[in-house]
Amino acid sequence: MLDRPANLIELSRMHAATAAAALLTLVIAAGAAWPQAAPPPSLGVQEPTQQTAPRQSEPAPSPAPPAREENPGLFNDMGKFFEKSWSIFPALKSPSETIDDLNARAKEAGETLSRLARPSSMVAGRMICPVSANGAPDCKVGADKLCRSKGFKEGNSLNTDSAETCSAKVLIPGRTRKPDDCRRDNYVTRAICQ
Repeated sequence: MLDRPANLIELSRMHAATAAAALLTLVIAAGAAWPQAAPPPSLGVQEPTQQTAPRQSEPAPSPAPPAREENPGLFNDMGKFFEKSWSIFPALKSPSETIDDLNARAKEAGETLSRLARPSSMVAGRMICPVSANGAPDCKVGADKLCRSKGFKEGNSLNTDSAETCSAKVLIPGRTRKPDDCRRDNYVTRAICQ
């Protein structure tokens, strides 16, 4: 019985050693697949290039910065990944831009509050909502008409109602009802007026 915990400890050590060996193999394989060093220069003989001295009357051209060599490798790919991931974040604003943005938002909020603070009144009545071009009832027009009938300028509907309006043909005994005999009308019954 005392030997059993020792076996468990030894078994866990073997598993840890196996996992470490597998991880080391992956690291070595990744290092071979993605070299971090630049390729070695060619060993052939190169002729020296001759440079001409610039004339004294012409200003010497400024040397262009050397182009960054692409170094393929794991760290280079990780660097590209992090450069791309930073581009999804918005650019930071300067303090003056931030204050200007806050002032614009405060102005918009003040205008909204002033619109809400206008005197308004709730009215009740019954005004039909005309049918719009797409076939849906336009209750904004109905609310405006209801508010104008009460002496206000415009309004928004609070409550609506609908009713079926049928022609007198429906009342004829023994006549079968046709689909175009009745229509559904919508009405504004309560509105907030300004």
